[in-house]
Amino acid sequence: MPIRRRLADPDPDPLPSEGGAYALYFDIHAPVVLRIPRLENPHLDPGTYVYAGSAYAPGGICARVTRYLREDKTPHWNVDHLSAQLRCSKVETCPRARECDLIADLSATGADIPIPGLGSSDFRTCVSHRVRLAGG
Repeated sequence: MPIRRRLADPDPDPLPSEGGAYALYFDIHAPVVLRIPRLENPHLDPGTYVYAGSAYAPGGICARVTRYLREDKTPHWNVDHLSAQLRCSKVETCPRARECDLIADLSATGADIPIPGLGSSDFRTCVSHRVRLAGG
């Protein structure tokens, strides 16, 4: 079961340093243009978006999520373009899991894929690693 946390709330439990999957939630209230020229600067309409990833390198989930949420970073991955413009509202972690499993679970609840291929270029099983939640 995922560990749920809101970043605005005090949380005595640190992010896990073991490997696994994580989901970053972003609430978008007005259209956002992602400054990614190679993808023709895609836009996201208002809603709640979730980016799923995994981290099995040293430092695990904690190191990866901490890097994504830092403000002083050079954008490298597609989620960096979103996290540079918007504050992450929630993080879920799933030690020993894979991001494709998180995306499958979210898709089963009605989440849609606003930009196919975004964030999943290294996976053949997922259409995207960013989804928009149903009703969001």
